[in-house]
Amino acid sequence: MKIIVNNTSMTPIYEQITDQIKKMVSKEILKENDPLPSVRSLANELKISALTVKKAYDYLESEGYIETVHGKGSYIKAINGQMLSEHLKVEIENDMEELVSKALRRGLSKEEIRDIFELIMEEK
Repeated sequence: MKIIVNNTSMTPIYEQITDQIKKMVSKEILKENDPLPSVRSLANELKISALTVKKAYDYLESEGYIETVHGKGSYIKAINGQMLSEHLKVEIENDMEELVSKALRRGLSKEEIRDIFELIMEEK
């Protein structure tokens, strides 16, 4: 499992970790019952605080992505298709929001953005 953190990003490190693990689950790189590295080993590998990794794991557990068994570690839980679908929709919505903001900053009107979107959709 390869996780990369960017210390200069505006996104908190624990969110970077959770986002990458969620993506690995949605792409089926991580599957049900796959073990995650221990909090301490991932913290050492990423050269970050163990509390940051713990926060990421706690967040993933609260969202139903992982299960932690005391003394045994953290594992990927069985993820239902509806949850993966919802995660994908949120991810796409965020990407689209970023693109629309960029287009507006560069001077495109909402009408021009809609036209571009419709043109792309026609091609698909």
